[in-house]
Amino acid sequence: MVEKLRKSEFLNYRLSNDYIRGLTDGEGCFTFHANHRKKNGIIIKEKIPAFAIQMHIRDRWLLVETLEHLGIKGNVYTHKAWIKDGSNRGDTAKFYVRSLKELQCIVIPFFYKKLAGYKGKQFFEWLKKIGSEPMVASRYKLLYELYKSGYWENENNIPERLR
Repeated sequence: MVEKLRKSEFLNYRLSNDYIRGLTDGEGCFTFHANHRKKNGIIIKEKIPAFAIQMHIRDRWLLVETLEHLGIKGNVYTHKAWIKDGSNRGDTAKFYVRSLKELQCIVIPFFYKKLAGYKGKQFFEWLKKIGSEPMVASRYKLLYELYKSGYWENENNIPERLR
């Protein structure tokens, strides 16, 4: 039987930057969320860049600690297992980061050239798609422009705690 772990059992344990990058490599994604808003009575459909991590609910505290460690203001949401086909699927916990400021100042500098394998490739394809996808909300195009200009290549533009 798998014992459920609780944050209280790890009160002296602090997540490291490398641990969070590894957690992201296995459980995270760089994606887009569909957003629909009205402007002058017209529905505008746009895509919002997002960073997310989803995992089994028993490790929800890891997501809470990840947000806290990174300095991201957000919530961890829980979702009931939605497929009832006899498989033993558990409930999940998930967070999204969609704030332009948090993507620009925390998420991108934290992962920039720090992910290997497919997740590293996914990260840079996501940045390029922000610039090339016409449905991406215009205010988020700044992220692509900063990437293209080499902004995050300069270590001085990445806070020490995120390196």
